[in-house]
Amino acid sequence: MPRFDVLTLFPGYFEPLRSLGICRRAFASRAVQVHAWNPRDHAAGAHRSVDDRPYGGGPGMVMLAQPLAAALAAAQAARAAAGLGAAPVLLFSPAGRALQQARVRDIAQSDGVVLVCGRYEGVDQRFIERHVDEEVSLGDFVLSGGEIAALALVDAVARLQPGVLGDELSAQQDSFSDGLLDCPHYTRPPELDGLAVPPVLMSGDHARIARWRRDRMLELSWRRRPELVLALQRAGRLDRDDLRLLESLRAGPGAQPD
Repeated sequence: MPRFDVLTLFPGYFEPLRSLGICRRAFASRAVQVHAWNPRDHAAGAHRSVDDRPYGGGPGMVMLAQPLAAALAAAQAARAAAGLGAAPVLLFSPAGRALQQARVRDIAQSDGVVLVCGRYEGVDQRFIERHVDEEVSLGDFVLSGGEIAALALVDAVARLQPGVLGDELSAQQDSFSDGLLDCPHYTRPPELDGLAVPPVLMSGDHARIARWRRDRMLELSWRRRPELVLALQRAGRLDRDDLRLLESLRAGPGAQPD
């Protein structure tokens, strides 16, 4: 059961997790825990400052290392008191590796991690060098702080916990669960504004449906994220039918380069 200890100046970001959406099931069953640690509670001085001007000048402020380090020590001590070992420390940063579903699964099967939510222009590099084990990014864009990224990670981990989703197969069929984007989905009515549900999905032929879905996953992935398909090909994880479709996609309109 993963436990997240989050270093954040805004603990209120994480309260909705306890009452909204699928995540609330994970919290109600204690399959996932989130504990927020505010660096301001560990800051020195009357004003409890957690930031200061950057050396070398320039705009904005930089988060102080000392309050973050003290909050981290308190979080790790609390984990030890709960019978857990010291957790890896993740910092959300544009310089980090893009978060992948495989890493989410690893965290979902672990005792959890410490998440550092930066603010302002960034975090004092000395804190990163001394305490951070991994830097993580959600993509090539910038947020006001790490809290939204932390919420995304907690949600991604929570939905993988047993009993959280209504159907345990749902997580197995998600995008990236087997390295590809998910296939299109349809529900009632069978025709909407002149657009019909593909007949195969109403055929009752489970083998044909499975093949149709696999083909659409490959096709969509090839059009949008060809590197996903190529990675599976290099790993030998495409069957003969997959390779036959891939050959036609390579030759067809909008084909992606090798």
